Amino acid sequence: MASVKMPQLGESITEGTISKWLKQPGDQVKKYEGLVEVITDKVNAEVPAPLAGVLKEIKVKEGTTVTVGTEIAVIEESMAASQAATPSAPASQPSKPVVAAKGAEVPARAAAAAERTEGRARLSPAVRALIEEHRISDAELSGISGSGIGGRISKKDIEDYVAKRAQPAAANGEQRQRGAEAPPRPAGVAAVPGTPVPLSPMRRAIASNMVRSKQTIPHAWTVAEVDMSNVVRFRQQARDGFKQKEGIDLTFVPIIVKAVVEGLKAVPILNASWSDDGVVMHKDINIGVAVSVEDGLIVPVIHQADRLSIAGLAKVADDLAKRARAGALTIPDVQGATFTVNNPGTFGTILSYSIIASPQAGILAMDAIVKRPVVVDGDAIAVRSMMNLCLSFDHRVLDGVSAARFLQGVRRWLEGFSEQIPVY
Repeated sequence: MASVKMPQLGESITEGTISKWLKQPGDQVKKYEGLVEVITDKVNAEVPAPLAGVLKEIKVKEGTTVTVGTEIAVIEESMAASQAATPSAPASQPSKPVVAAKGAEVPARAAAAAERTEGRARLSPAVRALIEEHRISDAELSGISGSGIGGRISKKDIEDYVAKRAQPAAANGEQRQRGAEAPPRPAGVAAVPGTPVPLSPMRRAIASNMVRSKQTIPHAWTVAEVDMSNVVRFRQQARDGFKQKEGIDLTFVPIIVKAVVEGLKAVPILNASWSDDGVVMHKDINIGVAVSVEDGLIVPVIHQADRLSIAGLAKVADDLAKRARAGALTIPDVQGATFTVNNPGTFGTILSYSIIASPQAGILAMDAIVKRPVVVDGDAIAVRSMMNLCLSFDHRVLDGVSAARFLQGVRRWLEGFSEQIPVY
């Protein structure tokens, strides 16, 4: 008998929710075959079987949240199962666990290939939870057009369908009530419109971790105003040639990440984590870059970002963003970040304060680049491309002077940007 335990799907993840068992007791499983889907605040992960055998017992029911290391199932290894797992080389090759963004669909694997050929991919745990909650039949489901990648049905598709389905019932109820007097409301009690939406396991996990971060980390923040005119000018001149050579757009993100890397080299206390035994200083600089995806946000990691050029950072960031939106990230892709860069400015924000992703010591939000008049060269006024950078930091790990030194270093690097700074 072999015990299957709740895996740790990220450095800061301490628990997970069993979303769906892909096998049932008595089923044979092959090594590395999908066994169970688990939801955390960062990813939806399909966890593979650690060995070939027969699923003997399921210890944790669907919808239950347990801590990392908890026994969730028992597999009985058998000779027949081992032989069944190795009839050919492709069947025995391990496949990386695939994760999806917060609220996004887990991509279908071999078992769902037939569904994809029919125009629909497998439903995500979040979508299935909504279907069960609203008791949507298979006949109803077949009539819902998926707006996601590859025709997948998203949470929004289900929510829109439920809203439309409720309209006739609401109209009938209004007709029945027309002419009738509404029941009296107690004095001083205001009407609260709307219907509460039950929390999905994903939303509950996110809420729990955000509360934990705010309760355990003494957040402090500071803002620097950055003149991005040199960077904007350089990007305008270089983007066409870069895209022709590399096949991807040269965005502001890799340039900001490069500035952050240089800032962390100068102020390494921000590339650290708090622990009860002391501050843990990280050797590698691994930058998490927030990527917006359908129904959520995911933060894949650029590992060893300090070893990459601006072009290298651009290519890795582009690859991670595309795979995040396609639901094709692997678990290592979202693990090991030592610092995070958030980009709310892509949505036009001008000042953003982000919650730190524990156990990191800081997160930097880059807001929109906006042209506005500023004072330059003494008393002259000029129109410049300005951006706000907001640093949230763990006040246990460092004090304001170190945070300000880091932020001002990032600002000076960006404002001093020139063609002499190598892209490759």
